[in-house]
Amino acid sequence: MAGDSGDRRAGGSRPERGRPDGAVNQAGAAAGGSGFGRLLRELRHSRGLTMEELAEASGVSGRAIGDMERGRSLRPQRGTVTALAQALRLDPAAHDELVAAARAARPAVRHPLPVPVSPCAVPRGVRDFVGRYAELAALRALAQRAADSARHPSREAGPAVPPPAAVVFGAPGSGKTTLAVQLATEFRSCFPGGAHFLDMRGLEERPLPVEEAVRRLLAAWGVPDSRLARLDGEERLAHYHGVAAGLRAVVVLDNAASEAQIRPLLPREGDLLVVVTSRRTLAGLEAVQRVELGALTEQESTSLLRAVVSDGRVDAEPEAAREVTELCGRLPLALRVAANWAATRTNWSLRHLASRLADEDRRLDALSAGDLRVNSAFSLSYSRLAPAAARMFRLLSLVPGGDFGMPLAAVLADVSPLDAEDLLEELLEAGLLMTSREDRYRFHDLLRLYARSRHQDEDGEESPAASSRLRSWLLATAVTAGRWYEPGYGAPAPDPGRLVPLDEREQAAGWLRAESDNWLAAFRQAAELGEHTAVTDVAEAMHWFSENWISWGSWSEVYERAARAAAALGDPLLEATHRNYLAWAYWACDRRHDAALDAAAAALRLASAAGDVNQQAWAHTYLGWLEEAVDDVSAAADSNRRAMELFARADDVVGYLQAANGAVLALGKSGRVAEVAAIHREVTDALADPVNRDRIPPDVRDLTALTGAYHASFACLNQGQWADAVELLRPVQGRWEARGNYRVEGKARLYLAHALAGLGEAEEAAAAYRAVLAVDGPVPPALRDEAVEGLEALAASRPAPRTRFE
Repeated sequence: MAGDSGDRRAGGSRPERGRPDGAVNQAGAAAGGSGFGRLLRELRHSRGLTMEELAEASGVSGRAIGDMERGRSLRPQRGTVTALAQALRLDPAAHDELVAAARAARPAVRHPLPVPVSPCAVPRGVRDFVGRYAELAALRALAQRAADSARHPSREAGPAVPPPAAVVFGAPGSGKTTLAVQLATEFRSCFPGGAHFLDMRGLEERPLPVEEAVRRLLAAWGVPDSRLARLDGEERLAHYHGVAAGLRAVVVLDNAASEAQIRPLLPREGDLLVVVTSRRTLAGLEAVQRVELGALTEQESTSLLRAVVSDGRVDAEPEAAREVTELCGRLPLALRVAANWAATRTNWSLRHLASRLADEDRRLDALSAGDLRVNSAFSLSYSRLAPAAARMFRLLSLVPGGDFGMPLAAVLADVSPLDAEDLLEELLEAGLLMTSREDRYRFHDLLRLYARSRHQDEDGEESPAASSRLRSWLLATAVTAGRWYEPGYGAPAPDPGRLVPLDEREQAAGWLRAESDNWLAAFRQAAELGEHTAVTDVAEAMHWFSENWISWGSWSEVYERAARAAAALGDPLLEATHRNYLAWAYWACDRRHDAALDAAAAALRLASAAGDVNQQAWAHTYLGWLEEAVDDVSAAADSNRRAMELFARADDVVGYLQAANGAVLALGKSGRVAEVAAIHREVTDALADPVNRDRIPPDVRDLTALTGAYHASFACLNQGQWADAVELLRPVQGRWEARGNYRVEGKARLYLAHALAGLGEAEEAAAAYRAVLAVDGPVPPALRDEAVEGLEALAASRPAPRTRFE
C-alpha cells in the first residue's frame, strides 16, 4: 500500500538500488555541487556523454544542465528530470533515484488539509491567458454592466428585470471553462458576493441534478445546513431565487448538460451575473447572450504558444510555430499540452516539436472534435512521460468523482504521498492534469477519455486490483471519518500511516464533504458488487455525521442501499436499524412523509419480529416525530411515551431523552401543561444524575437540555404562564445561534419577548424584541416583522401581537 514506501525520502537512510552500466552508488555522490547535481554529473559521465550531447538528447539546454550539475539550479522541474532520465536511458530504479535527489532540493512538501474553503470555489486560472479578445470583450461588457448595476441599483419602481446571463459554447477543448474562470477571477472583486463555480457534470452518466446544484450554491452563499434541512425541493428552489435576488456575485455554471438543467437556476431578478459553459448552444434558453468559441485565430494560437514557450523559440521559428498550431488544430487544450511539453525541452527547436507531432501515431481518432486534431498533442506528451507518471495518468481515469486529492492518487497508484505529489506535479507540468479548488486536481474531459483509453490498452490486469484498492480505502476512510461523530468512537487512534489528517472533527467533515462524490461512488460500487457488510458499515458510520450535513442530498440513497444490503445478509435486526435511519432521511432530508412513515413502520415490524427492544423504541420515536410533523399530536405523544418505556427497558438513556423531548413537544401542542412539566423534570433529572455522567456525550447532553427547555416553553406560552416561560427561555438565548440555527434562535428570542411583555416587563421585552432583529444570520422575515410589531405595540402601550407558540 501507499504507506509502505513512506520512508523513501531524499537525504534519509535508503537501501542501495541497482543502476545499469556501472552507474554511481550512494558513496560516489559525495563530491561537489548539490546531491542532485553530483548524481546527474556522474550519471552523465557513466554514459560517456558530454554536456552538449545530453542537451541534444534530452531537449534541456546545456546551460540549464550545467547550472544543475554545479548546484546553481536547486529546484529542477519534474518534467525536466524526466527528460534527462530518458536521455540517459535510466531504468525505473535509477530514474527514481534521480527524482529523489531532485526532491531533496525542494522545500518540504506541505500536508494539505482536505477542507475546502467553499463548496463552489473558483478554480485557479491559468497565469498565461492569451487570446479570445473579442469573446472576452463581450463578456467583460456584460460583467461590467452587472457590476455597475450592483454598485448603483436603480431606485425606480417597475417590473423586475432578469439579471444578465451568458452561454459560452463550443467544441471540447476550446477553452470554455478557462475563459469563464478568467472572467470570474477578473470581476470577483467588483461584486460584494465574490465569485462561485459549479461543475454541472454535463458529460457524465449522472449530470448534476438541479436540486443538488441548488443545495451546493445555497451552501456556498452562506445558507446554513439547518435551514436547508427544513425545506423541500420546491421550497429550496424558491429560497434559492430569494437569495439570488439579493446577491451581487458572479456564478459560473460549468459544463452544462441541457436547458432543463440550467433554466431553473437562472435568477429572475437581482444583480447576479451567471456564465454558463456547454458544448451545446442551449438554444432553448431565452434572454441570454451567447458567445461561441471556435478554434483560435492564427495570431492567438501563436500568442498562446509564445506565452508557454517563453524563451524566444516561437519568434525565432515562425513557420515551425505555425505548423505546430495547425497540427494542434489551433485548439487551446491541444496547444497548451504540446507547448507545456516543449517548455521543458529547452534545447529542442519548434521544428523538432512539429516533426514529433506529425509523426505520432493517431490514437485518439474517436475523441477528435470534427476535424480538430487533438490526438497528436496528447500522444506526444503522454509518450514522453516517465513510466511512473504515465501509469499514474492512466490510473487516474478510474477516479469516479469530478476531482480528487493527493492521498486518493497515492492509494490508487500504490505509492507514497511524496511520490504521488511529484507524479501529479509532473502531469500538471505536462498539461495533462488541471488544478481544482484548494489542493485538488481534475481532468479535462478529453484527457480523461484519453487516459481511459490508454488504461484499457495497457493496464488490463492491474485495473481490478487498483479499483478494489481505491474502493477499500475510500470506504474505510469514510467509516473512520464518520465515526468521529458517533458516541463511543470519536477521534481515531493515532496512525502514522493514515494518508489524511483526521485528528479533529472538522478535518473528518472536510474530507467527507470534499471526497463525497468519490466515496459515494465507491459505496454504490460496493452495493452493486454485493459487498453487503461494507455497505452497512459505511451507512452505520454516517448515522451521526449525517445530522451535520442534512442538505447533502444522498442520505436516502445511502440508507436505501444499506437496508437492501441488510436484507440480503438475512439480518432482520440490521435491516430494522437501517430502515429507521431511512425514515429519518426520507423526512429530514427529502420531506417524503409517506415514505418515511412506511420505513418506520417496516422497521417496527422487523424489530418486533427480531425481539429487539431498542430498535422498536427508535421506530416509535420516528413515528412520533412524523405524526407531530402533521399535527397528529395525540398519536405523537402516545408514540413517544411508548418509545420512552422501551428505551427504559433497554437501558438506553440517550434514546430515552430524545423520546422524552418528542413527548414534551407533542404534549405541549396539546396543551397538557402538567404532563409537559413532569416529563421535562424527568429529562433534567436524567441529565443531572451522576450515573449518566459518562453515558451521555457532551454534545447530546447540551442539545437535549436546549431542546427540552425550548419545547417545554410552548405549553407555558400557550397557557399564558409567562413567568414559567421566561424561566425556560432565558437560558437558551444565543445558544441556537451558536449552532447555526438562526430560525430557532429568532423564535426563542421572540417568544421570550412576548412572555416578558405578558409580564409587563416593557423595558426587558423591548430589548428582547430588538435582539430578534440583531440575530447575525438568516431569520425568516415573518419573525422579524412580528418583532417590529411587538416594539410598536410596546411603544403604543398595546398588547403584544397574538401568536400560536410552536
